Amino acid sequence: MSEILVLYYSQGGAVREMAQLIARGVESVPNINARIRTVPKVSANCEATEPEIPDSGAPYVEQSDLEECIGLALGSPTRFGNMAAPMKYFLDGTVGLWLKGALVGKPAAVFTSTGSMHGGNETTLLTMMLPLMHHGMLMVGLPYSEPELSSTQTGGTPYGASHIGGAMDDKPISADERKLCLALGKRLAQTALKLNQ
Repeated sequence: MSEILVLYYSQGGAVREMAQLIARGVESVPNINARIRTVPKVSANCEATEPEIPDSGAPYVEQSDLEECIGLALGSPTRFGNMAAPMKYFLDGTVGLWLKGALVGKPAAVFTSTGSMHGGNETTLLTMMLPLMHHGMLMVGLPYSEPELSSTQTGGTPYGASHIGGAMDDKPISADERKLCLALGKRLAQTALKLNQ
């Protein structure tokens, strides 16, 4: 069965919850599964390392996960209008895949959680797209045919799913944000299957 890689980094838990919702949206499409993975933290201390297997949550991603899957959903919290350093660090290490053209033609979608409504969610989504476009991936967003995109008072953009978590990352994912995560996963899976016919 074909798989979509749902790859995320999360500290407060909101992006992890979004990843799980996107995976549910992926798996609402027949004949496709979601493979959920995360990236380890990075440290300024050269000797600091993360365990080989996380204490909880999804396993750490390997480059083979990207090669084996037919599509990618990439998620990160916002850090000053950009993706978090651990996600950027992982993507910077995918040059070998770029040299092989391993991701060319595969669809990708992005998602994020920010502290405030104007906390950089759209810029984060756009900057997450850039390395994926360099890999030759095809970006999948959310069309305005999703009614929640026009009515949301919380997160949601045409560039990808977003969540407004509050300054302390304590706001739950809203009903509109939840529906848009599910819709993004479903749309990504449907697109990946069409491209692989």
